[in-house]
Amino acid sequence: MSQEMIAIFMFSSLMLMLLTGQRVFGAIGAIGAIAAISMWGIGGSDIPFSAAMKLMKWYPLLTLPMFIFMGYVLSESRIAEDLYKMFHVWMGSINGGLAIGTIGLMVLISAMNGLSVAGMAIGATIALPELLRRGYDKRMVTGVVQAGSSLGILVPPSVVMVLYAMIARQPVGQLWLAGIVPGLLMAAAFILYIYLRCKWQPELGPALSEEERNVPMREKLRLLRAGLLPIAIFAAMMIPFVKGYTSLVESSAIGAMTAFLAAILKGRMTRKVFEVSVRQTLAISCMFMWIILAALGFGAVFDGLGAVRAIDNLFTEQLGLNPWMILILMQLSFILMGTFLDDTAMLVIVAPLYVPLVKVLGFDLVWYGVLYTITTQIAYMTPPFGYNLFLMRAMAPPEITMKDIYTSIAPFVVVMAGVLVLIMSFPQIALWLPSVVYGK
Repeated sequence: MSQEMIAIFMFSSLMLMLLTGQRVFGAIGAIGAIAAISMWGIGGSDIPFSAAMKLMKWYPLLTLPMFIFMGYVLSESRIAEDLYKMFHVWMGSINGGLAIGTIGLMVLISAMNGLSVAGMAIGATIALPELLRRGYDKRMVTGVVQAGSSLGILVPPSVVMVLYAMIARQPVGQLWLAGIVPGLLMAAAFILYIYLRCKWQPELGPALSEEERNVPMREKLRLLRAGLLPIAIFAAMMIPFVKGYTSLVESSAIGAMTAFLAAILKGRMTRKVFEVSVRQTLAISCMFMWIILAALGFGAVFDGLGAVRAIDNLFTEQLGLNPWMILILMQLSFILMGTFLDDTAMLVIVAPLYVPLVKVLGFDLVWYGVLYTITTQIAYMTPPFGYNLFLMRAMAPPEITMKDIYTSIAPFVVVMAGVLVLIMSFPQIALWLPSVVYGK
């Protein structure tokens, strides 16, 4: 059997195992190990050992549990709720104001956690019931929560970008900085859409009544101070890193410790909050480490077969496609896979193929990391099996049907696709900030 056929067999076997519901890390690792031993005999057993050593030596991986812990502490201690109360009071006087505030909440939650699941959980449990109770259109608010929560994998400290950095061997700090401007641009596009839509159709997002808006200035300022605490935590973590005073790992430790101390000072760090935060941190960190380990082993075998060079030759020489056409096809494949896989599964399946191919085609891997993340956001919300769609179904009240959920995301997907095209057309939108900070 030729090496090309072995590569095709590996890829097809992987897809088959995932469709049967096997664990992602188990499917990837098993196929990589079987292929290595089949081709190179007992010497193939060195590949998973090498991958494990590479993983253990990757110092920035220490940021992963730190950021996850920080996010869960802020969520479980209800510090994140203070943010929404602040937006509720200060933004409720305009049509769609609470929906706009929800997007602001999601941006800040993303900057504290790095996982879209956390934003979805907070949005569905805090914002969604409040918006529905105040007469907001159920399809509008369902789309707002789903779109806003997807920012968690783009705005730093994005856990998905940490995973991409490990597999693509790119600096995490540069990837995070590259995600800031696109993330804020996408949030601004969401806010603009909500504002214009509710201005033209006020019934979709009615303003608060005069009675509800009549809040004393002292109370408004109190809520403003409480809501600014998470922003202060994020600033305490990121400013020293951007200024070069601390390393990435040190900044993540500052963020985790600052969140922990804030919860203690507010009297919300109970035994239950601490236990839930630690358990969730351990579970998610271990899951990511197993996936990275399996992906590194699989990628080493796949690359050793020369599959990347063969595919590059197929696209550029035999089919005559230019690099941009190949890039667009790659992005479309992510959206297709996103209908039945989550972001980590998509990345570890295609990273051994796509990342080297992107490099061969002459594109910047940091910029491509942003494109991958945005495409993953779109895939998260694409029917029939988008990841966020089913999370919303599990958390939404009974009056919101699956049809409502599917319908609600259409305009937000169009907005996200527009931002994706903009960043593909003007790479400096993503690369400007890393070039300023790192002088590249």
